Parts: sequence; C-alpha cells; structure tokens
Amino acid sequence: MEKRPENCRVEDALSILVGKWKPIILLYLLQEGTKRFNELKRSMPDITQKMLTKQLRELEEEDIIARVVYPQVPPKVEYSITDYGRSLEPILEAMHEWGTNHTLRKQSKMEQ
Repeated sequence: MEKRPENCRVEDALSILVGKWKPIILLYLLQEGTKRFNELKRSMPDITQKMLTKQLRELEEEDIIARVVYPQVPPKVEYSITDYGRSLEPILEAMHEWGTNHTLRKQSKMEQ
C-alpha cells in the first residue's frame, strides 16, 4: 500500500488515541486485564472522575474497550480491552519505546 501524504490516516488514528490519559488507560487494561472504574481511578490518582468517564466513553464509542454493567446494587461496571483494541498494543509499545528513547536523547543533550 502506497502511503501518500494526501491519503494519510495518521490523523484518524491520533484522533482516537490523543489525550493525556487514553494511552495510560489502554496500557492498564492491556497489561492488567479487566478493571472496575474505581480500580482505574486509583491507578491514576491525578485524573478526575469526570475526565476518566469522558476518556472511557470515547474509547468505548470507538470499540477499543468494552463496558459491562452488572445489574446489582450498588452498580458494578467493568472495563476491558476488546479484541479490536488489542490491535493497538504494538503501536502503544512502539510509542512507549520511542518516547523513552526521545527522553534519554533530550537528557543527554542537556548534560552536554
């Protein structure tokens, strides 16, 4: 497949992944499996409840994560990565690796 700039779909991919918290949410679900809302919130103490809800809803709308509500009191809601969402794992790993290398490069330049 020819990757021509006028047909670039990077923007489409980024529109789904952009956000301070989405990659972190995805990595938690990929590495640790199904999580309840409060488990995710505890894992990311700096995120607000409103922002976590917003990011989860956006990922669910794109079929990246699945939300399961259990009919009980109090309500129990679990989030997990979908099979489709798992296709992002190598992308997130590559971005993590690049980010690590970039940070090391910047630190090296500052030390010179």
